Amino acid sequence: MTDLVPDRWLTFDGLANARDVGGLPLEGGGRVRPGVLLRTESLEALSPGDVARLTGELGVVQVLDLRKDEELVASGPGALADAGITVHRLSLIPETGRGLPELGADTDPMVGHYLAYLGDRAANVVTGVRRIAERETGATIVHCAAGKDRTGVLVALISSAVGVPRDEVVADYVLSATRIEALFRRWTTGRGEPMPTTADLDRHRPRAEVMQTFLELLDERHGGPVQWLRDNGLTDDELARLRSRLRPAA
Repeated sequence: MTDLVPDRWLTFDGLANARDVGGLPLEGGGRVRPGVLLRTESLEALSPGDVARLTGELGVVQVLDLRKDEELVASGPGALADAGITVHRLSLIPETGRGLPELGADTDPMVGHYLAYLGDRAANVVTGVRRIAERETGATIVHCAAGKDRTGVLVALISSAVGVPRDEVVADYVLSATRIEALFRRWTTGRGEPMPTTADLDRHRPRAEVMQTFLELLDERHGGPVQWLRDNGLTDDELARLRSRLRPAA
């Protein structure tokens, strides 16, 4: 029987960049278990129907919010928090004093930002992975503002740790590029502002070479994503539980 590629996109009234990490292929066969880890942009625009579907049909039990405090003040914690769902605040960017690593002049600046998430907020990154691993049931949403950079880095680490091939990790990251126009249309409409130009929109689109370079630098400097997680406090038992949660039963 053909292993059909699942449609991982999720459609909601108040989200433009929502998808299930479940369905990504795994090394050696099989796919990431669906309904465990969802990735989205910020949640303040969810409709009552969205909230009912997320908490009911999709079984969301916790949210990992990767935004800064100032983003929370501007946009609010989101409708799931108002509905009583547990929200873990795990900002990946310091409020002040952020320093970017030195990289070659030819390296995309976004790679430096991604490495800085790990350098500045290693404890929060590992805590995010741990929160997913420790849940025995229910789904987790991970989000930032647009669901592409901070969310993309955390999901890339998790996907790598459970055995998603590198090219598929990168391809999942790039998928958010198809939703940039929809994201900005929702934001600008809400604020009564004009849409950015095509060139400005393109600058916000995730590019494969950024994630590829970021992961290659993790390989060179830290022995890869899994070793980085271990070196920063994730235990072998927690790693095993993460894999058990996201990999299908043997």
